[in-house]
Amino acid sequence: MFIRAYLRASTAEQDATRASDALERFAVEHGHKIAADYIENESGARADRPELLRLLKDARKGDVLLVESIDRLSRLPADDWQKLKAAIDSKGLRIVALDLPTSYQGMNGTKGDEFAGRMLAAINSMLVEMMAAIARKDYEQRRERQAQGIKKAKAEGAYKGRPVDEDLYNRVRELLGAGLGVRATARHAKCSTTTVMKIRDTKKFKSAALESVH
Repeated sequence: MFIRAYLRASTAEQDATRASDALERFAVEHGHKIAADYIENESGARADRPELLRLLKDARKGDVLLVESIDRLSRLPADDWQKLKAAIDSKGLRIVALDLPTSYQGMNGTKGDEFAGRMLAAINSMLVEMMAAIARKDYEQRRERQAQGIKKAKAEGAYKGRPVDEDLYNRVRELLGAGLGVRATARHAKCSTTTVMKIRDTKKFKSAALESVH
């Protein structure tokens, strides 16, 4: 059995490998070892996550996609989630999440009573769908609360935005200036592609790029 662990954090400031030990222990407890890790700092609301796409490309029928929880896999809108789920199913991947005990049967293949196995698989599929919907709802609520907080802070003149990480900015600028693409830069700078594009599109970066040309 080939177990592919997917670990994700939303921002460059968060540790995407935080759950790696828990996933490894879980695999060992079920008599297996993780064969490949896919780690990235990308929003779960994005469908075009490089490491997730690489996992899907590498996957073979019968492999296990191991995650800490369903929200690490998806915070996608319904339509995008259904596309991702269809891609996972088409590859023959079995989703196993630490916080979803009904998914644990995926670690044991298809052994045991066929009827019981099919019933458990149906229940698990329903719960995965429910947890994906909850993950999206949680994402939307947090975004709404964040927007409300920013709006209030702006009205009170207290909003200053996120402080600029100068070290990260300079690292991204150097990598882009060396001719690396957005994804390669994100990988080497250990940040999200969104962060790279934001830095690339800043007036400060564009001005520096023009000066280097002249």
